[in-house]
Amino acid sequence: MAKQDYYATLGVAREASADDLKRAYRKLAMQHHPDRNPGDKQAEAKFKELNEAYDVLKDDQKRAAYDRFGHAAFEQGGGGGPGGFAGGFDFSASGDLGGIFDQMFGEFMGGRRGGGRTRTGADIRQAAEIDLTEAFTGTKATLRVPTRVSCEVCNGTGSEDKNRTADTCPTCQGAGKTRVQQGFFLIERTCPTCGGQGRTIRNPCKICRGAGTVQRERSLQVAIPAGVEDGTRIRLQGEGEAGGQGTQNGDLYVHVSIRPHEFFQREQANILMRVPLRMTQAALGGDIEVPVIDGSKAKVKIPPGTQTGDQFRLRGKGFSVLRSPARGDMFIQVAVETPQALTPKQRELLEAFEAEGQKHAKGSPDHEGFFAKVAAFFEGGRGS
Repeated sequence: MAKQDYYATLGVAREASADDLKRAYRKLAMQHHPDRNPGDKQAEAKFKELNEAYDVLKDDQKRAAYDRFGHAAFEQGGGGGPGGFAGGFDFSASGDLGGIFDQMFGEFMGGRRGGGRTRTGADIRQAAEIDLTEAFTGTKATLRVPTRVSCEVCNGTGSEDKNRTADTCPTCQGAGKTRVQQGFFLIERTCPTCGGQGRTIRNPCKICRGAGTVQRERSLQVAIPAGVEDGTRIRLQGEGEAGGQGTQNGDLYVHVSIRPHEFFQREQANILMRVPLRMTQAALGGDIEVPVIDGSKAKVKIPPGTQTGDQFRLRGKGFSVLRSPARGDMFIQVAVETPQALTPKQRELLEAFEAEGQKHAKGSPDHEGFFAKVAAFFEGGRGS
């Protein structure tokens, strides 16, 4: 008699979740348990059906096989049943173990074995350090890249006979991997005969010893675009290590780092520059000239009474925007410098300036306001 559908046995829909399956099984198993139905052969048979159905559907791999093949996934091979899942397929020497595995799980494992598999050479990572001004204008960096290149003697075939292609590996049949069954699972290993190449060389090249590649250092120019940021990764397809024996080259990844500048500090598309001013410049005001990253000069008007931390904005004088003709802005941040190592004359003048300043509180409003609050603080008895 044909078996009942496992989902119907548990009374759930085919899209039921793991929690739905568990709840349905527990409810029906409790109802038909032999201890609750002593001597009832029908309840005992139903209980066995419930266990069999739940044993399959609670396991993701068994459930996937059942959804695709139904009961046939577990009926061949005799005695395997749901508890011995591997018994559901013909794993004899005449059976296509790899084909069955690929048919069931190929979409989860990256496609069927054999066709479509691509071998490539190794990718290379190389650093390129440039100045901030080079990042602003864009530049071409020359790199010395140690890598593996196609063997000139055998033209990358790996064989002494340049016109002879490699033979398909007899062990893995060109797959580059071998598979061994351990219970239900298939273990994939790199082919020991061809080292994963899928091909073997009868008469290896004496220079590259059959690899098809040799170690060399290449000189390469890399175009770095204007506006590039520190840490940017540039990919050069096919400029990595040669794959050997007619396979594709890997890629070269250039990681760009930007050296700090003596004047400019970059913040995305904007540039910050700290400008120290003499105390008298800040007090009296005036004009100053500052450099711009494009090599030009800009005039900045400093108003009288400028304080440390004040900023002045120069529109369109900032950094390049990647893949755009636009530029950010430049911000001048002022730092007022207190004079040091005074001459006797300077000290005399400053003492006179200080005496005069004490008569006019409006000259230093922040100073006078702060110490007025300090005096009030102590007068109120809050100080010690």
